[in-house]
Amino acid sequence: MFDKVLIANRGEIAVRIARTCSRLGVDTVAVYSDVDAHAKHVEACDERVHLPGVASSETYLNVDALLAAARDTGAQAIHPGYGFLAENAGFAETVTESGLVWIGPPADAMRKVGDKISARRLAQEAGVPVLPGLTDSADDRKLIVDFGNEVGYPLAIKAAGGGGGRGLKVAHGSDEVVEAFDAARRESESYFGSSEVFVERYLEAPKHLEVQLLSLSESDSLWLGVRDCSLQRRHQKLVEETPPPLHRDLAPLMGEAAVALAKACGYVNAGTAEFLVDSDGSFYFLEVNARLQVEHTVTEEVLGIDLVECQLKVAAGESLGLSQADLSEGGRGRGGHSIECRINAENPARDFVPTPGLITRYAEPAGSGVRVDSGYAEGDEVPSAYDSLVAKLVVTADDRERAIARMLIALDEMMLEGISTTIPAHLLLLVDESFVEGTHTTRTVETDGVLNPLSEPGHGVLIIDGHPVKLWHDGMAPSAAAAVGATGSGRLTAPMQGTILKVLVEEGDEVAAGDPLMVLEAMKMETTIAAPKDGTVTLIGVERGGTTGAGQVLVVVE
Repeated sequence: MFDKVLIANRGEIAVRIARTCSRLGVDTVAVYSDVDAHAKHVEACDERVHLPGVASSETYLNVDALLAAARDTGAQAIHPGYGFLAENAGFAETVTESGLVWIGPPADAMRKVGDKISARRLAQEAGVPVLPGLTDSADDRKLIVDFGNEVGYPLAIKAAGGGGGRGLKVAHGSDEVVEAFDAARRESESYFGSSEVFVERYLEAPKHLEVQLLSLSESDSLWLGVRDCSLQRRHQKLVEETPPPLHRDLAPLMGEAAVALAKACGYVNAGTAEFLVDSDGSFYFLEVNARLQVEHTVTEEVLGIDLVECQLKVAAGESLGLSQADLSEGGRGRGGHSIECRINAENPARDFVPTPGLITRYAEPAGSGVRVDSGYAEGDEVPSAYDSLVAKLVVTADDRERAIARMLIALDEMMLEGISTTIPAHLLLLVDESFVEGTHTTRTVETDGVLNPLSEPGHGVLIIDGHPVKLWHDGMAPSAAAAVGATGSGRLTAPMQGTILKVLVEEGDEVAAGDPLMVLEAMKMETTIAAPKDGTVTLIGVERGGTTGAGQVLVVVE
């Protein structure tokens, strides 16, 4: 086992990795940006190295700085967590070439599955079902329209280097292809440094199921059960659980497909193969996440294993003593049912817009079957520069019904004040009939009228654009005006720190209320800045590609 590991990440996953390392007697090195100097993950590690700056490009994506930190502290290996450089094959290769150990899959395997076009071909060759699509890179809008006219709409236009819903846009007809194509390419360039996209049929309301992989070597891969991750907003997961409430008969087939994919690309270490299940029970390959997943916790709780420990041992060349029989139903796992809710700093009343800020009160639930993986504490600031995930609330019980009941109690007990969070949405979604019955899909959260109001004393429910918000009758309830934005002033300011992806107007242009003016990316979400009223653009305060701070004037319409 290693003596010292550098954790090239932040937040709850860095804390999570540090805790396992500590239990195994492995020293850890934290890296931190200017705004993370007092962050929880910094305190959780044995040593710490400052990465000057705030922007990810200056800090957690700064390869030279990360390697220097590992070298200067004497770390033997680097664990990337998830996000940032976790699926960057070039970084993995550089780490290995520098004499350090990369705690993740080989760079060559990452390249094969990281590029979605290559992964699609790989799946086809391995006999794994894929959706009808254009296997080659799509750079011709007419080609996409012709394909849509042939196989039918809707179509998914997806970043070749994407993942986690980034760079994915949907065209419901030929008239939407151009806008979806341009948006997918722009987002792909922003997140992944490449504008290459591909196209395939889009399933309107599928189940999103995924298989946890653990490859001990290129020829020895295991599958560790199936998770249901269907409750999502904007293709980003809100709730995950294992085992899945429906389609459990597909688990062995999906497990075998995942193992075939792993062997086909020479995969080693932990990873996840994701699939979509149509209403007729057919499943199709979606993508491979060549890293530890956010929702790995529920698999750990049901199987009684530590996946980070498994990652460390595989990377160190140590035996795990696991076989497929150990991991199947009836094996040596704990069993039961586990559910995870991602607690994000987001406001469900405003289409889940990120809400960075100061946490004024924070208290975690506890008790049997309750686990909290968190990157923050009371008094911490959730910065706008990074992901909005604050904590992961995980509960495990003997069966799904008891797990849901336990999660509702835990959500109610969790105190997180000072910022808006997704907890109100979780409280509603978990009692919705479709979730209780297990029939929920990737469209459940974004479907109008699907949620039933909670009838509790002192509470009410507001549905805005199909999204649920639990309102506390103490004057804190959001107003409709707040949800859609004020319309009186022509002076528009940035709601948070972000990057300007696109400027759509010039000074002197005449605009109407609601016209898009620019596109702002913040906390991994695109926000279109629209004209608040009819008028003339008299000032543009930012440039494309520029970084803006909260409160900075973006545009003035008079």
